[in-house]
Amino acid sequence: MSAGAGDGGPGDSRGPLGVRDLVEGAARVLAEAGVASPRVDATELAAFALGLDRLDLVLAPAAPEGFASRYAELVERRRVREPLQHITGRTGFRYLTMVVEPGVFVPRPETEVVAQAAVDEAAHLASAGRRPVVVDLCTGAGGIAVSVASEVGGARVWAVDASPAAVALTARNAELAGADVAVQHGDVRDPGLLAELDGLVDVLVSNPPYIPPDAVPVDPEVRDHDPDLALYGGGADGLDVPRAVIAAAARLLAPGGLLVMEHAEVQDARARAAAEQTGAFTDVASRPDLTGRPRMLVARRIGAGGVKDSQP
Repeated sequence: MSAGAGDGGPGDSRGPLGVRDLVEGAARVLAEAGVASPRVDATELAAFALGLDRLDLVLAPAAPEGFASRYAELVERRRVREPLQHITGRTGFRYLTMVVEPGVFVPRPETEVVAQAAVDEAAHLASAGRRPVVVDLCTGAGGIAVSVASEVGGARVWAVDASPAAVALTARNAELAGADVAVQHGDVRDPGLLAELDGLVDVLVSNPPYIPPDAVPVDPEVRDHDPDLALYGGGADGLDVPRAVIAAAARLLAPGGLLVMEHAEVQDARARAAAEQTGAFTDVASRPDLTGRPRMLVARRIGAGGVKDSQP
């Protein structure tokens, strides 16, 4: 897409192109580049260039002066597979508009299902008059933690990440959402992490790094832009960090507390086995993502004396 396309210069009998025409042309460029959602991305880039939160192409305005050149620059960045979220500096996650930055894992739509499980559990406790304690480990940009704090009144939420950049970004997203989240730098593999909450947590939720070392992501947006710290889980099977999350959950969760953890679809059996081997959990199961793939481990912390708590 050339920077001057549709500027309506001398000899251009077509006249200036409108925003809708430019978006359609950009969508074709992005499709040829292998972008998974070319028209959606082209539309969002146009909205960003116009300073709008969203753009209805049916009611698209006339292209203001300089728009075509500015838009072409943005489309070119996306054509070479820079993540859309890095270009616009924002992404949607559940009911939030979140700030995203290079160097911090970009929240994914599939993780909204993981957040929903945590929200549901916390909301159930809140409806019974409790103030649920929720911990989000490996929080990244803070999507899960901020969602729980925003959607469940009275929830006390902690968010932890090993990346200082992720910690800073989570704090910023919590502030922008007006959400009360205690954000902390820490490594989930530290046996003393959040020791003050041992046995007191109602929901421990996590989207940890879990990619095995030999499963390098195909998409350039992930492979070339998401930090390795947020992608690769360690060990031959990628489950070293997820196993540390499970161990932390066994220590932090109160009797009857719920563990919710995202993993790859090929890791469901191993994730369940890791939880079962601790001897600390019951009702260990895999749940599907929006496409029906087993992408989430859920397990209930065994109550005092090895008896399951009465929570659903």
